[in-house]
Amino acid sequence: MTTRSTGIGLLIGATFLCGLATARAEEAPRPNIVMILADDLGWGDVGWHGSEIKTPNLDRLAESGARLEWFYAQPLCSPTRAALMTGRYPMRLGLQVGVVKPWSRFGLPLDERTLPQALKDAGYETAIVGKWHLGHFQPEYLPTRRGFDHQYGCYNGMIDSFTLKREGGHDWHRDDEESHDEGYSTHLIAREAVRLINEKDPARPLFLYVPFNAVHAPYQAPKKYHAANKDLMPASRRGYAAMVAAMDEAVGEIVAAIDAKGLRENTLIVFSSDNGGPYVGRATSNGPLRGEKSTLFEGGVRVAACASWPGRIPAGSVVDAPLHVVDLYPTFVKLAGGALDQPKPLDGRDAWDAVARGEPTPNATILLNSSPRGGAIRMGDWKLIVGRAVDAEGEAREEARDLFLFNLADDPNEKHDLSADLPEKVAELRGRYDDLAAQAVPPKARPKPASFHVPRVWGQPD
Repeated sequence: MTTRSTGIGLLIGATFLCGLATARAEEAPRPNIVMILADDLGWGDVGWHGSEIKTPNLDRLAESGARLEWFYAQPLCSPTRAALMTGRYPMRLGLQVGVVKPWSRFGLPLDERTLPQALKDAGYETAIVGKWHLGHFQPEYLPTRRGFDHQYGCYNGMIDSFTLKREGGHDWHRDDEESHDEGYSTHLIAREAVRLINEKDPARPLFLYVPFNAVHAPYQAPKKYHAANKDLMPASRRGYAAMVAAMDEAVGEIVAAIDAKGLRENTLIVFSSDNGGPYVGRATSNGPLRGEKSTLFEGGVRVAACASWPGRIPAGSVVDAPLHVVDLYPTFVKLAGGALDQPKPLDGRDAWDAVARGEPTPNATILLNSSPRGGAIRMGDWKLIVGRAVDAEGEAREEARDLFLFNLADDPNEKHDLSADLPEKVAELRGRYDDLAAQAVPPKARPKPASFHVPRVWGQPD
């Protein structure tokens, strides 16, 4: 071949590759990404799971895209948030037991590359509006130091939704400085999210993370949200239901703002709870699922979730592939055109083909938790619980046995423990679980120190 013909061949090849890259870019434009996280929402407390509590806005969002029917989180708040922010299992971060308490002298490790950092590197504007719950004892742990351009909301869990305080200390902040905005937290979060959507930089895609402190106790909501649920029983469920109604309305306002701005066709919206509902039967419902928040049964870790992107995710679709919150990190970063050259390996897998095209799960294994007190793993249709079936914050109750094996395809509600009948299957899952458990770092959780005092403002020096 002559030099001239070789050059022509290279030119044709380069032109082809350039055209292919352009076509792929046109097929997959970098979307705005809106991640909405509910706090302690029961699996059975959304309309698409037959809830008696009305959730019309969440139902419309789910119907516009895919219901993620086997979506897993961690059994508690902070571990799920850590998994989302890093794409790594909390046992690698020392966050596998309990949550980040107000007095905790730890948080999400500073040597982790966070999701907002990865998206910011890809050219995104990044914002968190709501509950952080991943450390506030030093400025380095605050959201604006972890990759967020904008921050608004609280650092702690379980704040008072009207006074915006935790244990008497003020816990409401804008860009990690104390804020004295007044109002109901869910309303304030919705208002700020809408503002950021309306004022977004047209030259940059937006990553908007909206972790509501709703519907976590204390169950508080303005009076107008109580009327629709006044007949619910027991009475303790009514306050929770009112909080769900307020959050559902807020989600509707956020989606409406995206629509009004003309962004919906290029915006991926993902909604999930951070764990299953607590106080089942008294406040929340996990439907037919066994267990509740802090347990490793499905009711503690399998959560209500959906994803919507018109034209990209088929409307009205149902995804039965088992997915985990760690999968959102690589999925979002790859959709954003970002780099996954992590300093530490990811546990999450890109789940886009499963969500958008109905492909099988990318996960051969899902670790539901590993702690000194026990843990759980899912492999295919099989799930093994090792040690105590509840987290360190939960009560043992009758589930204080040390081993459970379930076939979730045949028994999704975990009624039939097969561990005694199938020792070889137990050994198979136990081997993989032990391999992962050996990679865990010690939990960071510590008791409340006797010398601790509540600051005037959380996250601020006295």
